[in-house]
Amino acid sequence: MAKQQKEIHKVKMTDGKRAIIQQLFQEYDIESASDIQDALKDLLGGTIKEMMETEMDSHLGYEKSQRSDNKNSRNGYKTKNLNSSYGSFQIEVPQDRESSFEPQVVKKRHKDISDIYQKIIAMYAKGMTTRQISETINDIYGFEASEGFISDVTDKILPKIEEWQNRPLESVYPIVFIDAIHFSVRQDSIVSKLAAYVVVGINDSGRKEVLTLEIGENESSKYWLGILNSLKNRGVQDILILCSDGLTGLKEAIATAFPETEHQRCIVHMVRNTLKYVANKDMKAFAQDLRAIYTAPDEKTAFQRLEDAEKKWNLHYPAAMRRWRENWDVITPIFKFSTIVRTAFYTTNTIESLNASYRRLNRQRSVFPNPQALLKALYLATFEATKKWTMPIRNWGKIRGELTIMFPDRLPY
Repeated sequence: MAKQQKEIHKVKMTDGKRAIIQQLFQEYDIESASDIQDALKDLLGGTIKEMMETEMDSHLGYEKSQRSDNKNSRNGYKTKNLNSSYGSFQIEVPQDRESSFEPQVVKKRHKDISDIYQKIIAMYAKGMTTRQISETINDIYGFEASEGFISDVTDKILPKIEEWQNRPLESVYPIVFIDAIHFSVRQDSIVSKLAAYVVVGINDSGRKEVLTLEIGENESSKYWLGILNSLKNRGVQDILILCSDGLTGLKEAIATAFPETEHQRCIVHMVRNTLKYVANKDMKAFAQDLRAIYTAPDEKTAFQRLEDAEKKWNLHYPAAMRRWRENWDVITPIFKFSTIVRTAFYTTNTIESLNASYRRLNRQRSVFPNPQALLKALYLATFEATKKWTMPIRNWGKIRGELTIMFPDRLPY
């Protein structure tokens, strides 16, 4: 197969453009790319001033050189500093005696034409600190943006976060995942670990959707009941299957808020937690025995394989298998379903791409200055990651069909 060649966009050089370039070289002493940027900055300032002069002509109803009976008239200029993608520069803004002129090309109190707000938000979303963003803007654009200014810019998304956190949700989510990532956050001059809990639902169309994002300190049944009740208050009436790690108090909260929901422990987390107790030399064999348990065709076979694993390994690793027996009631829901359905919910890998975005924040920033800063960064990272969530999960048609049979009258027709 012939390789497809990417089309390269070529700038069409016209006679008019050549004339402009020649004039540019005649007017400015250009010897480098930096000189070109300085020339363009100067031209940008002049162009903006000329556009404002035209706006003033329209405002007054006559041109600068004309006479008029209009009581209002020109009243000199006011110097204004502007930030642009070429750096900082000054412009002269025409004034009128009645102070009624409202320029549109650069409005009053508007001092930035570089789209810097969007750039700041984008850098913050990647986990950069306010100091790093300030230094980057200064290095690239040559003008100062204080850390306080950057914080003010990112604070503008707080109302959007609140709106997003309170938006209405669907009435039924066939599958919901809850997972946690821990971050270091400074509070009252003390750095402590806070957990960011992300709740992701698979909606009736099979698409992933972040339902909520919470920053919490102490896990408890009361804490989780509050989160689950907030989902109910936003319209969620039923959840068929909820998959999570061993979050303290969650099991009791689910039984209260959604008593008919199947609570499934994330098998991958179970395996990881078990293998922490195992020496490297036994890791492969131990992992194979664990796999034999959670891939068993039914619960009876799985329990027999659990007992076999305990007999084989308890002498060397007495604590390793204890959690499997203690959590057997929230491990066993998978055995009711076919392999296709199991792969949809027995692990929180469905949201691993989202967690990867959160972990990048951890690598970028060792400590967040406060919980609000963490919330802003998480929201922006979530928004970026979920842009790709446009298609249903794999085999959703078959999965939904089986769930309809297993949970009769609980999915919409």
